Amino acid sequence: MRAIRRFTVRTVLPSQLAPLGELVQNLRWSWHPETMDLFAEVDPEVWERVDHDPVALLGAVEADRLRALAQDRRFLRRLADAADDLREYMTAPRWYQSLEGAPKAIGYFSPEYGIAAALPQYSGGLGILAGDHLKAASDLGVPILGVGLLYRHGYFTQSLSAEGWQLEHYPSLDPGGLPLTLLKEQDGAPARVAISLAGGRTLHAQVWVAQVGRVPLLLLDSDVAENDTVARDVTDRLYGGGGDHRLMQELLLGIGGVRAIRAYCRITGHPEPEVFHTNEGHAGFLGLERIRELTEARLSFEEALEAVRAGTVFTTHTPVPAGIDRFPAEMIARQFGGSNAWPTVSVDRILELGAEPEGPEADPAVFNMAVMGMRLAQRVNGVSELHGRVSQEMFQGLWPGFDVDEVPIGSITNGVHAPTWVGREMMELAGKELPSLIDKAQGWEGVHKLSEADIWGIRGTLRARLVEEARRRLRRSWRQRGATEAELTWVDEALDPDVLTIGFARRVPSYKRLTLMLNQPDRLRRLLLDPDKPVQIVIAGKAHPADEGGKKLIQQIVRFADSEDVRHRIVFLPDYDMALGQLMVTGSDVWMNNPLRPLEACGTSGMKAALNGGLNLSIRDGWWDEWYDGTNGWAIPSADGVDDVDRRDELEATALYDLVEREVADRFYDRAADGLPRRWLEMVKHTLSSLGPKVLAGRMLHDYVTDLYTPAAASARVLAADGFDNARLFAAWKLRVVKAWPGVRVEHVEATGVGDTPELGAQLELRATIALGELSAEDVRVEAAYGRVGPHDELLAPCYVTLKADSSGDDGRAHYTGAVPLDRTGAFGYSVRVVPSHPLMASPAELGLIAVPEEPVGMTNGTLR
Repeated sequence: MRAIRRFTVRTVLPSQLAPLGELVQNLRWSWHPETMDLFAEVDPEVWERVDHDPVALLGAVEADRLRALAQDRRFLRRLADAADDLREYMTAPRWYQSLEGAPKAIGYFSPEYGIAAALPQYSGGLGILAGDHLKAASDLGVPILGVGLLYRHGYFTQSLSAEGWQLEHYPSLDPGGLPLTLLKEQDGAPARVAISLAGGRTLHAQVWVAQVGRVPLLLLDSDVAENDTVARDVTDRLYGGGGDHRLMQELLLGIGGVRAIRAYCRITGHPEPEVFHTNEGHAGFLGLERIRELTEARLSFEEALEAVRAGTVFTTHTPVPAGIDRFPAEMIARQFGGSNAWPTVSVDRILELGAEPEGPEADPAVFNMAVMGMRLAQRVNGVSELHGRVSQEMFQGLWPGFDVDEVPIGSITNGVHAPTWVGREMMELAGKELPSLIDKAQGWEGVHKLSEADIWGIRGTLRARLVEEARRRLRRSWRQRGATEAELTWVDEALDPDVLTIGFARRVPSYKRLTLMLNQPDRLRRLLLDPDKPVQIVIAGKAHPADEGGKKLIQQIVRFADSEDVRHRIVFLPDYDMALGQLMVTGSDVWMNNPLRPLEACGTSGMKAALNGGLNLSIRDGWWDEWYDGTNGWAIPSADGVDDVDRRDELEATALYDLVEREVADRFYDRAADGLPRRWLEMVKHTLSSLGPKVLAGRMLHDYVTDLYTPAAASARVLAADGFDNARLFAAWKLRVVKAWPGVRVEHVEATGVGDTPELGAQLELRATIALGELSAEDVRVEAAYGRVGPHDELLAPCYVTLKADSSGDDGRAHYTGAVPLDRTGAFGYSVRVVPSHPLMASPAELGLIAVPEEPVGMTNGTLR
């Protein structure tokens, strides 16, 4: 008989051990080795049995052991020291507290979070990035309030069939067995949020709080008695169900998330967020909820929209349209219309926010969550420089008339949380020899002073640990696939702690090309079995349960790895999670990444490997495109422009094999008389010193705070001042400019000062006549664009100079003058444009309005032609 409900009964700690409960409930332990050591001492055998899960530890340890610890003075001293250290960490001023003008709080919304393996609320890179974002914010004192959903079945655990096919399992998670506390009202009742759904239904949710160091993470849970069966299952699993299910998840995350923040701040006294960070389009509805709040406070929709946009940051993580959530527009109309409509926010305005801009890919029948997110945010960024440029191209239609490089989407390259991902031995070496690396993230040039023997010794330790764990997981996987113990004697010799180890682990969509390494199987075999320079590969990854193509890729790699001649050199380890990821990035000598460029938004696994003394072997995509310098790893040549997919794979696979055989393996096995691979270690040191300060999540948070959060807070404060008077004025100005813009024209441009033969260093004097219609000179900025010209007279990466208003007439025309420097030789061109101008605009392209000459402006006779 199966239990109808599962729950966890927690132990009652003796009063002397009460601080142990505090330590367990704060997830700082997941990146604090000293606290983990303390947990291990509670009961070493149980600690191993529960896979280093502190909550499970307290649920499994015997009462007699707890009573003994309560009398153990040495343990109690260590416990008191750990508790004091945590309290100091939670309360002492940190970097953020020294800043002026920074927001009092930031709401950070993400559909998934990878904090620790003991809290399985993540599927891949987006969640791991979100977890590192919160951890780095905690370390720097950034007052973030995280918001997500609590999935009762997490994502899924993965195993393999006998044929190597991915199998999914959804174990039930009991919040009582997780490091969570239920948010309660002052009277002890659970705090609730509720959302009206189409058809007269209501979605209720309670709020669990995970304390991530200094950062509270609010996780909404729909498994409450007030809900019907369908509503209870809204938070059943991550990225599960059909369109209706997904929509309800995103409504709960966005709308319910804002309401959860309001409840949490009301109950705890935490400052209300001044800035809201929408981490991908899944949480886009948070902007609608904030508009509803403000319109019910008597702002118009347009005024509320400006106030919300000013304090919103939107980060896009996908480089392909297929990765964006799109719902049928009629589904959105049904949710926000009819009897469920918000009185102060019309469904038509909501549909306009998610309508795709005109273009060949636009579908008028869909509601695009990323498009809505960008329209609701004044500041938008991608997650690497290359991804920022790709995003500008993807979403150019939102800002028609502007060149791609002027589309207001910037970039902040992702980073990783070193204490989470760097092997303890490596952290201790750095802490002993270069303490400023850990304390202040400074002094990376000192890496060159580290002992090569020490680095190589640590690399050997980490590699051996990976090999040991891989064998354990491999044996368990083969047993699950039906093998008997007698058939598995070979597993004890699988992999070799002294062989060059390549790691490859990630989600398995087709563009990440899990099987590129199999493009020429015989050549791969030769690399693996080389008698002098053998290579071994450790692989892990999950395909989405609905992705049959991804599952086939896994099956192909598993079948190859099952071959008796190579199975000791290449292994696929099922159930890729944070624990396995930590082992792989620490233990791999080389981290391999071969996506189809430019479809990798960032990719952070290679950053983690680099911080552990690993070297990257990657296509120049995502972060590697901007930080590869020729000596900190290897760049796999990309066959850009080759349209035949199979031919491109063949070319890039050949380049991959060549690099491994002729450069990577050669350098790894080239040993000096003392057994050290000197040239390899030179690359390791250079990688650590050059990439170390760049790839840290602390650098990423610093960039978000200074480049996005603080400017957004400043804008939001200005618009909210005096009862939102500036929001009203700004919205009215925008409406007036948009209405009058058809009357704005560049009527005439004259150029003088260069004669018949323009020479370098001369200045072109411009005089432009602009029809302003119903606008004034204060409403616009007139600019001269100039620079090199392409074969079709297009300006290439133009520069701009603002022209000054010289005079204006009663006929609505104004004259502008200025000078253009002839600062380069060769083909040169110029033009004039008019854009809206207002001190509260974050970008000239914000309104998507621009006026340019109807005919191109050239140099002939210095006049408009």
